[in-house]
This record gives sequence, structure tokens and C-alpha cells, in this order.
Amino acid sequence: MVIKKPAKPIVTRHTLSEEKKRSIRILLAEDNPVNQKVAQKMLEKFGYYSDAVSNGFEVIKALSMIAYDIVLMDVVMPDMDGFEATAKIRDPESKVINHRIPIIALTANAMKGDREKCLSAGMDDYITKPVKPQELLDVLEKWVLKTKRFSSSARS
Repeated sequence: MVIKKPAKPIVTRHTLSEEKKRSIRILLAEDNPVNQKVAQKMLEKFGYYSDAVSNGFEVIKALSMIAYDIVLMDVVMPDMDGFEATAKIRDPESKVINHRIPIIALTANAMKGDREKCLSAGMDDYITKPVKPQELLDVLEKWVLKTKRFSSSARS
């Protein structure tokens, strides 16, 4: 009797790409539970996984314990908003692990000057709500590439 070994899965560019996506740690800061679920479902559909928190205090706490790769930051949240949380993240005295983590603003504020306000507050990019799936994917992939390039050159 011959016992066959189980076949090894075939590794393709697609499986490598999916594996990379799963290794990206995304923190979603959003106080609205419905918006949280919608954003997390979009991320999951794109192959990314995320943890969600509902205010700036929770953002700082999470970033002090886990080395996330990207923060999707709602600008308007109770207790501590996205601007104050961003200032604390960028403060070298804070206990967050990575002060240079890419922060992508998520905001319903789409008036002239709102993007500049987010960028000057220390955020790296800006997406308006309601979030368009393709726009979220494009911005995420841009920052995933930059994040991975930075982290691999930092290890050299």
C-alpha cells in the first residue's frame, strides 16, 4: 500500500500578494459603529485585516502596544479627536511604538482647506466620507508600498 503525501499548495504571485496584505496591520479609528463595520468590510474585501477603536485615547493605547503599519483616522471623535491623537502620535515623548506611522485622515469635511488642515496637523493623506472603495484601496496601496519600502531599508 502506497501512502500519498498531501500536495503542497502552489505559491503564485497572487498568494504572495495576499500573504503580504495579511501581514499589514491597520488600525481603524472610527467612533460610529456602522462606519466601523463598513470600513472593516471594505478592508477585508481588499484582503486587509484591521483592528478598530472608537476614540483618540484608544488609538494611543493601541499604538503603544502594537506595531501597526497604518492608521485610518477619523477626524471627529469623542473624548480625543483625530487631530489631538495625531499630535500625540507624532510627539517623540509619547509611548507609541512608531511616531512616523502613516496616518490617513477619514473625514466628512470636504471643504476647501480641510485636506491642508489634516496634512499640516501631521496626517499623511486624506480621504473624504463617504469612503469610495477604489479611493481607499488606492491610498492604502500607496502607503503599504511606502511603509514596506521604509521598513525593509531600515532593517538593512
